[in-house]
Amino acid sequence: MTGAGAAAGSTTVLGPATLVTGFREPRLVADGAVAWRDGRILSVGEASAVAAAHPDARRVEAHGGLVLPGLVNLHHHFYSSLGRGLDPGRPLSTFGEILDGLWWRLDRALDPETVRISAELALADCIRSGTTTVFDHHASPSFIRGSLELIAGAVERAGLSAVLCYEITDRNGHDGALAGLEENLEFFDRRRADPRVRGMLGLHAAFTVSDETLGAIAGRRVDGMGCHVHVAEDALDIRVSKLAHGAPPLERLDGYGLLDERTLAIHGVHLGRDDRGLLARRGAVLVHCPESNANNGVGRLDLDDAAADGCRIGLGTDGMSSSMLGALRAAFLGVRAGRRDPRRGFTVVPELLAVNAELAGRLLGEPLLGRIEPGAPADLCVLDQAPPTPVSAANLFAHLVYGGATTPVRHTVARGRLLLEDGRLTSLDPAAIVAEARRATPELWARFADLG
Repeated sequence: MTGAGAAAGSTTVLGPATLVTGFREPRLVADGAVAWRDGRILSVGEASAVAAAHPDARRVEAHGGLVLPGLVNLHHHFYSSLGRGLDPGRPLSTFGEILDGLWWRLDRALDPETVRISAELALADCIRSGTTTVFDHHASPSFIRGSLELIAGAVERAGLSAVLCYEITDRNGHDGALAGLEENLEFFDRRRADPRVRGMLGLHAAFTVSDETLGAIAGRRVDGMGCHVHVAEDALDIRVSKLAHGAPPLERLDGYGLLDERTLAIHGVHLGRDDRGLLARRGAVLVHCPESNANNGVGRLDLDDAAADGCRIGLGTDGMSSSMLGALRAAFLGVRAGRRDPRRGFTVVPELLAVNAELAGRLLGEPLLGRIEPGAPADLCVLDQAPPTPVSAANLFAHLVYGGATTPVRHTVARGRLLLEDGRLTSLDPAAIVAEARRATPELWARFADLG
């Protein structure tokens, strides 16, 4: 079978494998198989029974591996892909300096070509790591209008599902903020009924967004349009929001009606108990990005406290990587290290991937997303190694963080299409993308240096 997928109307059977039907209260099927047709799962069960039910199906060998629902990433930054190894040219010792000296310079240097290449690099990594649905938070102030459609084209070529947004901010002037708002609104409207790629509102941290802009966002937000916003990643967000705008970030966002069950509040490291309680009451999802938080030295979201305050908590990578199982492992180790307690980590962290799938399913109109059961989208991640010890619903999480996070992905299936087959990308040409990246990066980095 190739990346183009089986012919329309034909059936594919994958197995034998250990199947995990979901991330909350999963059913495990040892020596199992899954059959699908036209992007939808038909049947799940014991391998010989599924094969007998579909005798003419195309076979994909799982070699006894562990089959998970396709993974969901609630927060990525594709545009950071060409920043690997980039020297900012000066010491960056605080979070504000990292933003101003690295990321805000890089995003201003991006042009259409490097936006596309960055997206393709990140999408290829998503496929390699078994991620089939990704939420991207984009910024390219020199190329706003049309940027989301350009990224959507890359998503479609890759074969994944995505929810995209443009980062609204006043840091490049109010006209730039309004241009970002227009880009979000136009993209959302064009993609409103798209089954695979949709839009939502994107906001940078509130300390870079004026009340005038928040008012414009609130006044023009379309019914059903989600909101993807950085919140309290660093104490800087709270301090500057209070000083410049008279209130902390969540109070301002809530005052404009931007917190609800379709809101992704990213990071939340420096939110207090009252703030977390507000997120819980509004039904927003607090998205944990443990690797990025550690990398930027901004502190650690206490998952146990956030859960105790009623928060629904999801998981993202914030551009650090595209590996959701790697992020899951980092979240688990962060709980133990932060609390200095090796008994921790087995309560809140196992829920993160389930929350991701539920939120993505709501925004994409796919209530069975993240499940391996009849009628669900045929989104699958096949880990290469067969579990070497007994696996059950009770110990699945331990298998994922102690083994799965470092196990190669053999196959990635998105809506029934094999995007990774025996470790080989089928929908994208990684060598060609890397060649383009190496050709385009020197000019990008030169523009970056000129903005210093």
